[in-house]
Amino acid sequence: MRDDASEPTLQQLGEFAVIDRLVRGRRQPAAVAVGPGDDAAVVQARDGRIAVSTDMLVQDRHFRLDWSTAHDVGRKAIAQNAADIEAMGARPTAFVVAFGAPGDTPAAEVDELVGGMWDEAQRIGAGIAGGDLVACPQWVVSVTVLGDLDGRAPVLRSGAKAGSVIAVAGALGHSAAGLSLLDKGVEGFDALRRRHLVPQPPYGQGVAAAAGGAQAMIDVSDGLVADLRHVAESSGVAMDLSTAALAADHDALAAAGAAVGADPWSWVLGGGEDHALVACFAGPAPAGWRIIGRVLDGKADVLVDGHEWTGYAGWQSYDG
Repeated sequence: MRDDASEPTLQQLGEFAVIDRLVRGRRQPAAVAVGPGDDAAVVQARDGRIAVSTDMLVQDRHFRLDWSTAHDVGRKAIAQNAADIEAMGARPTAFVVAFGAPGDTPAAEVDELVGGMWDEAQRIGAGIAGGDLVACPQWVVSVTVLGDLDGRAPVLRSGAKAGSVIAVAGALGHSAAGLSLLDKGVEGFDALRRRHLVPQPPYGQGVAAAAGGAQAMIDVSDGLVADLRHVAESSGVAMDLSTAALAADHDALAAAGAAVGADPWSWVLGGGEDHALVACFAGPAPAGWRIIGRVLDGKADVLVDGHEWTGYAGWQSYDG
């Protein structure tokens, strides 16, 4: 965080002056018919249906300001919410943001936070349609995202069928590796450390998967095994992941694993916050996707090479 006594604080400026400062000069996409400045935003969806998701980041639980810049936090808040809409086969169009912080927070820090949000939203052609500010003992960022299905059926978790393939778009285990490196103070591995601070969902691949016949889909927010277990339980099928198909993911993290004394498989299979997309297809996976397993008849579970995975399976919100 900045330490500049010359910067005005949120308390000194007041809520409405801060809001004016944050929205001034921003250009909304066509989907946002009415943006900040009224009691509610108006967002258009050609489809007539709107996919909606919400998520929250709490300082020192989901991000640390001694690791991340405010810009990083803003990008992360938008990216993880956009991934949920992508996982439905929809296209993110607009975000609504609620932000809590202490009154002595420099307003320039909030400028930087919102700048990060806009930078990430514009990568997918979306806008920040509105939000709220509140005094809070620590930073809390709550984001609601709206998405347009563009006439397609939503891709649910409940449609996977035995005999289908499991495929992934995006990286696996990189964010968990980055977190471990940061936590242990290991220098180097800048790309992995960066992937924890700012995830990189495979934007556009959710729509590509829906168009390619995806039966079920989810984003990897808690961990590959944990998230696929939701799909297995919703669909009433078993899922079998192949370590041979995931070998490249493991090998990409081997040096970092050696540096911190960790097994890269725990990151690949249990690490969250990469926000890769995982989907099931009856036929070939679309371009940009790679097959990592198969859907089987049987008890709803996630297997690894035909056996129960006994290692770390993923994040739980009330752990630790």
